[in-house]
Amino acid sequence: MARRCEICGKGPMFGHQISHAHNVSRRVFYPNVHKIRVVVDGEVVRKTVCTKCMKAGKVQKA
Repeated sequence: MARRCEICGKGPMFGHQISHAHNVSRRVFYPNVHKIRVVVDGEVVRKTVCTKCMKAGKVQKA
């Protein structure tokens, strides 16, 4: 599953994982995306949508 929202385009972000001893390593923050059935132009299609778009009402669930 692609880790990108098909509505807003939100994708993975990069940052650092820092331990208590301040050892720094790279890490990835993935968006919370789900495959849901969405109504688009009267048709039901499957899209990968982040939970923020679902909560904001940017998509209509089938």
